[in-house]
Amino acid sequence: MTTSPRLLPVAAIQQTCSPDKNTSLGTTERLVRQAAADGARLVVLQELHATLYFCQTEDTSVFNLAEPIPGPTSERLGKLAAELGIVLVGSIFERRMNGVYHNTAVVFETDGSIAGIYRKMHIPDDPGFYEKFYFTPGDATFNAGHSGFTPISTSVGRLGVLVCWDQWYPEAARLMALAGAELLIYPTAIGWDITDEADEQARQLEAWVTVQRGHSVANNLPVIAPNRIGTEPDPSGQSDGIRFWGNSFICGPQGEFLARADDSSETILATTLDLDRSESVRRIWPYLRDRRIDAYGDILKRVRD
Repeated sequence: MTTSPRLLPVAAIQQTCSPDKNTSLGTTERLVRQAAADGARLVVLQELHATLYFCQTEDTSVFNLAEPIPGPTSERLGKLAAELGIVLVGSIFERRMNGVYHNTAVVFETDGSIAGIYRKMHIPDDPGFYEKFYFTPGDATFNAGHSGFTPISTSVGRLGVLVCWDQWYPEAARLMALAGAELLIYPTAIGWDITDEADEQARQLEAWVTVQRGHSVANNLPVIAPNRIGTEPDPSGQSDGIRFWGNSFICGPQGEFLARADDSSETILATTLDLDRSESVRRIWPYLRDRRIDAYGDILKRVRD
């Protein structure tokens, strides 16, 4: 039996966050260093890992947290990637210009340079998740390394980077797969309304895991999904806050769990992906071959009449 030449050690970081950006990034750096020391060549961080999840309320002062790219946080993460010789996927509240802010994933190469960025495309607006107040959706087309649903090429492979709410949309995953992504990555910040009953919390968690595993199965691609942990209070005091449910996971191209965290522990979730497995799986489950693209025109309509 031959060994695949495309084995990729990966890690996803599950952590709590602090109101102080330096404290949060200090935790991130400590965990990334340990992941690299353990052999990871690709490390993925959760959504908005440098701050608390500030979208529980609408507050214009929060825009002071936003940074340009390049900027202080991207430079810090880039230096870390270069020092450790890893590809690193981080998350930044980006100030693109006056009045235009994005929820942006940034991919750093092993030399610390920015391989590309992905600006979150689907923006939620729900109780406790008022993201439309803060984030402009990303541009739909690829332009100078800034991608819509376009994979980011790196030394470890072509990364289909999406962000949180994007994970509920099969269109996003499929477009990444059709553009040649070799794995799907979903930095996430999702949790429970503390007042929800246990059965409802269980249904929400199971839905979150299942839909992403479904993207893996439907596209024959591995998925890396890091989520935060900890209870973060509502700054307005109008709710009991959010308990982030963790359960970060990595699965293979048939949706099989390769690693999964619990709902409360700081975790370096590590495994090794075989990037050649997608090819072998697609030979026996050729979903992309059998797509009826001649019959899908109505998918472009908001509602099919």
